[in-house]
Amino acid sequence: MREIVLDTETTGFEPEAGDRIVEIGAVELWNHLPTGKTYHQYINPERSMPKEAFEVHGLGDDFLRDKPVFSKVGHAFIDFIGDAKLVIHNAAFDMKFLNAELGWMGLPKLPWEQALDTLAIARKRFPGSPASLDALCRRFGIDNSSRTLHGALLDSEILAEVYLELIGGRQPDFGLNPQADTTKAEAGDAPVWRAGARPTPLSPRITDTEAAAHTAFVEGMGDDALWKKLG
Repeated sequence: MREIVLDTETTGFEPEAGDRIVEIGAVELWNHLPTGKTYHQYINPERSMPKEAFEVHGLGDDFLRDKPVFSKVGHAFIDFIGDAKLVIHNAAFDMKFLNAELGWMGLPKLPWEQALDTLAIARKRFPGSPASLDALCRRFGIDNSSRTLHGALLDSEILAEVYLELIGGRQPDFGLNPQADTTKAEAGDAPVWRAGARPTPLSPRITDTEAAAHTAFVEGMGDDALWKKLG
């Protein structure tokens, strides 16, 4: 199963009011394990950076001036994510901006159901508790000391760790779920290992003499012996 953990930085909160994406970072997971493949792109928003946004991510006009505009990188971004599930913290925000940018390019928008919102997962799992990325890092003991400013790639790498903790760790069921379908994998997925019964039972590890001696020992303990009650 392929998933893309994704984050964006923007000039503000509303694309319809003229705000644009200035950075995209994404990390690929395969069966809940990082593959090492990432996507990272700074983007020229074709507008000035508001002071409030600059204080969040530190991406200013001078730095972004020579970066490509979204229309030059949109196709490469879509090629990277493909039809993978998009793991996003506060997915409505990032999906809103991504679909606005894709719409301005005349490209199909991303289906909302393609996104998995870790903010919603955290709020459901820990109702009433803080669910920001920093709060979840503290809860799970994840080192985010390098996160002095928001950065799309760094935040997506941290979110990947948070996501794996939210769903129960790197291997959520370790293949031990007896109700799981152990014979099929989704189309295009890597084979999924599942434990099965041994085709040939293991040979006994005690001899007949040892088994007889144990039986005699238990008989000598009387009718109240715990071994007899458990047997």
